[in-house]
Amino acid sequence: MEWIVLLPPVLAIALALWTKEVYLSLLAGLWLGTTILVGGNPVLGLRELIDQLVAVFESPSNVRILLFSLLVGGLIALVQASGGVAGFISWAQQRGWGTTRRGSELLAWALGMVIFVESSITCLIVGAVNRPLFDKLKIPREKLAFYCDSTSAAVCMMIPLNGWGAYVLGLLASQGITDGGVSLLVGSLAFNFYAILSIVFALVLALTGWRFGAMKRAEDRADETGELLRPGAVPLVAEEIVELTSVEGSRERARDLLIPIFVMVGMIFFGLWVTGEGNLMQGSGSTAVLWAVCAAVGVAMILYALPGSGRDGRLMKPVDSMALVLKGSGGLIGMVVLVALAFALGQVTKDLEMGAYVVGLLGTGWPAFWIPGLVFLVGCFVAFTLGSSWTAFAVVLPIALPLAEGLGISMPLMLGAVLSGGVFGDHASPLSDTSLISSMSAASDHVDHINTQLPYTLVLAGISFVLFLVAGLVT
Repeated sequence: MEWIVLLPPVLAIALALWTKEVYLSLLAGLWLGTTILVGGNPVLGLRELIDQLVAVFESPSNVRILLFSLLVGGLIALVQASGGVAGFISWAQQRGWGTTRRGSELLAWALGMVIFVESSITCLIVGAVNRPLFDKLKIPREKLAFYCDSTSAAVCMMIPLNGWGAYVLGLLASQGITDGGVSLLVGSLAFNFYAILSIVFALVLALTGWRFGAMKRAEDRADETGELLRPGAVPLVAEEIVELTSVEGSRERARDLLIPIFVMVGMIFFGLWVTGEGNLMQGSGSTAVLWAVCAAVGVAMILYALPGSGRDGRLMKPVDSMALVLKGSGGLIGMVVLVALAFALGQVTKDLEMGAYVVGLLGTGWPAFWIPGLVFLVGCFVAFTLGSSWTAFAVVLPIALPLAEGLGISMPLMLGAVLSGGVFGDHASPLSDTSLISSMSAASDHVDHINTQLPYTLVLAGISFVLFLVAGLVT
C-alpha cells in the first residue's frame, strides 16, 4: 500500500483539470493527504489540514512569496491608473514594437530571455509589459501566460548566474562534489534538453504562429470573438484591476510604467547582493523579489506624487495611491489563497515521503543507457506532483549521481536529466509557484493556463526522453 502516498497530489491535479475548480480540488487533495498522514481518520485529517495551512505562515520564505503576490496587485493597479500602461502601448507602437501579433510575441519571448536573475520576476515583468500589447491585439491571456512560464525557469536554469545555480551547486556539495561542481553544472547545460527545447519551441511559436491543442482553441476563440478569456474563466487578477482606466489628469506616459519596472529589476540585483553578502548566487530569491516589488510600489507612489506628474499638477496624492495599492492587493486574494494551498499540499506530500517512494521505483536491472531517460521521467513526476523543481532536485539528485558513478554513466548527462525533469514540473504542474505567478502576471485563469500549456510540455517531454535515451547510448 505504499503507492497510496501518490494519491493526494494526483487527486488534486486531476480534479483541477477535470472540474476547473482549482481551490476545492487542492483542498480535496490536501484533506486526503492529511488523512493518510494521521492514519486514515478523516476528522483528525481535517484538524491536520488546518494545522498545515497555519504552518505555511511559519516559513519566512512562504510569507515573503505571499506578500510579494499581494503587492504585485497593488503595483498593477498603480501603473494602470497612472496611465503608464496606455502610454507604454502608444510608445511601443510608435516604434514599431507590438504592432503585429508576431512582434508582440517575439517581444515577450525576448524579455523572458534577458531577465534571468529570478524566475518570479521574469514572469511578472513579461506579463506586466506585454499584457496591454497582447490585449490590444486580441491575443488570448493563455498565450501570454505560456510565454511567461516558458522563459522563466528554463532561462534561469540555462543561465545559472542566480539562486538556481547556487542551489544546485549546494546540492552537489552535499554529495561531496565541491571542486568540480561548477564545471559539472556548466557541462550539464548541454544535456538540459527540456529547458533548451522549451526556449526554442517558444521562439518557433512566436515566429510561425503555429498552434495546436487547447492553445489553438483559445487562439481561435480570441480571433473569432475577441474574448481574451474563456467564458466563465476566473483570472487570478480581478478584471476590475486589469481594466482600471487612467485617472483624470494623467499624461499617459510610458515612463510611469517603465520606471517602476526598471527599479524592480535593479532592486532584484541589489537584494541578491545584500542577502548573499556580496555574492549574487548566494542571495535569497524570496527576499529579493519582495524587496523589489516594495521598491517598485514605493517609487511609483513618489513618482506620481511629484509636482508636474499630472497635467494639472501632481498625478495622485499619496493617500489616493495607497487606496489603489490596497484595492489592487485585494484583487490578488484568490492568488494568495491558491499559493498557500499549493504550499500546504507540497509540504504534506513531502511528509508522506512520496518523492523517495517514486525514486525507489527506479530499482535495478535496467540497461545503463535507459537510466538517464528514467531519471528524467522520475524528476518530471516528482516535480509535477510536488509543484517544485527545487524539491525535485533535492529528492532525485542524491540518487541519480551515485547511479551515474556506479554504472559509468556521464555525470553531466545525469545532472542534465535531473534538472530537465525539475523544469518540466515547474512548467506543467498547477501546483508550481512559477505557473501560478505566470497565470497571475498574464491575468489568466490558472486551470486554462495549465490546460493550454500541457500539450506543449508533454510533447517537449517526450522528445526530451528520446534525446536522453540517445545520449545514454552515445555516451
